[in-house]
Amino acid sequence: MIPVNILLVDDQPAKLLSYEVVLQDLGENLLKAQSGREALEHLLRNEIAVILVDVCMPEQDGFELVSIIREHPRYQNTAIIFVSAVMMAEPDRLKGYAAGAVDYVSVPIIPEVLRAKVRVFADLYRKTRELELLNADLEIRVRQRTEELETSASQLRQLNEELEQRIDQRTRESEEALAQLFEAQKLDTIGHLTGGVAHDFNNLLMAVLGSLNLLKKRLPVDEKSERLVANAIQAAERGAALTQRLLAFARRQELKPRAVSFLELFDNIQDLLGKAVGPGVSIRKQISAGMPLLLIDSNQLELALLNLFVNARDAMVGGGTITVCASEEITKRPSNLATGRYVRISVSDDGEGMDEATAARAAEPFFTTKGLGKGTGLGLSMVHGLAAQSGGVLELSSVKGGGTTVSLWLPVAEDVLAAAPLQETTPEEGPSVGAHPLKVLVVDDDVLVSMGTSAMLEDLGHVAVEAPSAARALEILASDNSFDLVITDHAMPGMTGAELARFIFSTFPELPVILASGYAELPYDEGLSNLLRMPKPFTQEQLHAAVQRTLVERATAA
Repeated sequence: MIPVNILLVDDQPAKLLSYEVVLQDLGENLLKAQSGREALEHLLRNEIAVILVDVCMPEQDGFELVSIIREHPRYQNTAIIFVSAVMMAEPDRLKGYAAGAVDYVSVPIIPEVLRAKVRVFADLYRKTRELELLNADLEIRVRQRTEELETSASQLRQLNEELEQRIDQRTRESEEALAQLFEAQKLDTIGHLTGGVAHDFNNLLMAVLGSLNLLKKRLPVDEKSERLVANAIQAAERGAALTQRLLAFARRQELKPRAVSFLELFDNIQDLLGKAVGPGVSIRKQISAGMPLLLIDSNQLELALLNLFVNARDAMVGGGTITVCASEEITKRPSNLATGRYVRISVSDDGEGMDEATAARAAEPFFTTKGLGKGTGLGLSMVHGLAAQSGGVLELSSVKGGGTTVSLWLPVAEDVLAAAPLQETTPEEGPSVGAHPLKVLVVDDDVLVSMGTSAMLEDLGHVAVEAPSAARALEILASDNSFDLVITDHAMPGMTGAELARFIFSTFPELPVILASGYAELPYDEGLSNLLRMPKPFTQEQLHAAVQRTLVERATAA
């Protein structure tokens, strides 16, 4: 791993030294500045991944410094974290975020929280640079290959003018095939990278969320402390939502389809959509009351609608009207739609619309017509991925100057009952199945995640034993057969969690296993189809519910 530069800005040498002590275990290059002038000199000389800035400094406060930094094109997207013991009120935070900060850390700092935040942004910077290098290399290879094809075509035309038409035709076919292959390889590469980033992010968020929730339970009654912890928990949950957006883009998200009433779903989020588009946009709905239930992941459908509404708002300069229509459609189906019953959900705007070339590329990943920093180009691609994963399709029609309509064709839930959520019990209730605390083996190669899971289990009244790998877990099980449950991560070196679960089922058939992972692509092969899976990051309530469900299923089977 190549270290990246982290800039620490504070006018007090003692505080700079404390930050350096807290962050030195990250293995990154730490640069220190005691004034805005020194900070700007470092920024001009070096590539900086993360900047920690004190809000209150004598010559130039942190808000002014960050505003200057953001004006430089090279640092418009650099992660900047404010550190402050004062000016923590909401207006101060809003001022800091408006200046360009991405996070706040209050003084006195919590070393684990500061390290976790800096590590997240440093890893994101490093992954982003790796992706840019990979894309640049792919573009060079395609350019070289295209030049080779053009040279070959030129030579063939010189040898035989009578074959020029056939050569041109074959060259075009070859270029189209290469372009398709390149797109497929690029998407696959980005998908693998996204999966790795999702796993790393979810492990980090798992440790942060678990520790924060346990800390929240142990804090004395103090409104300010509770508000700060709640803010940190909310930020970590936003990070989990970002991870899900990445997985949705890669079409590797874990969907939980169930029977959903679209009318009820839309009524529940209409206020949220209204706030997202602002007062200048009116929402009109035309949803059939007797429409059949959809087979869809309701949370992902809500996110898809939010993306479509934001896109529609951005297309209507000065405001306008967004119309939502939904009904079961029998005629005028897309040609690539499989046989069956479908509901068509359409979101239309009366904005500026798109020309034919733009509309053809609208669903491509990272393609956007918005200005720099105003869009990622992932929104419509995510919606397209959700439709494809759910067994439907996405249609887009647009006329330049006449608005845009995006339609989702989603399957009807036939003979499918609505999925019942896990019954979550509060941690204070403790174990409700069995008369004694459980002995649980926690298997995870990430020490932070393992410690966090064990702490949550112990807080629930159980006994936790940690194993850093599947091989070590098997050694522990071979020497101690008193365990009641195994909770294992999936993506581990050597032996994966799924392989460990399969081995446990064959060797210890009475021992239940919960498979936890921040990556959606888990196996469903024979022997693991009924394995209880728990996505990361999970809360203590979700952990307790999963443990209780496992014990209930074991008792029922017995």
